[in-house]
Amino acid sequence: MRIDLCSVPGNPERPNEDWLSAAIPASGGGVLVALDGVTPPPGEVGCAHGVPWFAARLGGRLTELSGSRRDMPLDRVLAEAIRVTADAHRDTCDLSHVRTPQATVVVVRWDASWVEHLVLSDSVLLLQAPGGEVRAVLDDRLDRIPRAQLRTEASADRLRNAEGGFFTAAADPEVAARAVTGRTPRTEVRAVAALTDGASRWTDTFGEGDWAECLAVLRKEGAQSLIDRVRALETDPSRSHRRGKRHDDASAAYAEL
Repeated sequence: MRIDLCSVPGNPERPNEDWLSAAIPASGGGVLVALDGVTPPPGEVGCAHGVPWFAARLGGRLTELSGSRRDMPLDRVLAEAIRVTADAHRDTCDLSHVRTPQATVVVVRWDASWVEHLVLSDSVLLLQAPGGEVRAVLDDRLDRIPRAQLRTEASADRLRNAEGGFFTAAADPEVAARAVTGRTPRTEVRAVAALTDGASRWTDTFGEGDWAECLAVLRKEGAQSLIDRVRALETDPSRSHRRGKRHDDASAAYAEL
């Protein structure tokens, strides 16, 4: 088994709001977890702790439960991790605030029989078959919302964790039921990759290659190289963005099973 991880802040003077982890349980198999903490706009968010604190709490609990509780499906693992994280600051913070700390989620877990996955919001999971074909597992609800409806902070807030909008892991365990989940026979998966949207830009923003070519960069050059390629594109004055941040926190994890 080979596992390669890299996480780079968008601004070295600010904390990285991504979380990236891997676990190889004593029982065998493995786990990858990738979170992209949602940077709130300036103003009140109801929480005294901040996004990095939340991502670390949620990511740590997700990693531990995914590896130790094989009897729990991943949507239940996410629900429990959200509940425990919320309980850690329920008495000090307003968890009902629409901008309470939140994150996108990718979890992939494998054993000798199955590869299980969970994706919530706009991070990306890639599954590579033994023949080299690559399947992207996406939660595309945010992409389906017309840009005009996300133009202001108030309009985006109305769609956040709401019917007809998009969903992230925040303080409500029920959101776990909204995640994209599934499982694939272990014999049909050769490698997996998890990307926050700061790293997936190489494909979905800049169009430098499709998902199979993105995975090939990870396999041949490593996660650091993929992020370096993204940074080079972001600083190229001839390339334009469709996203607000020029440099976002970027995380990539690759595992050959």
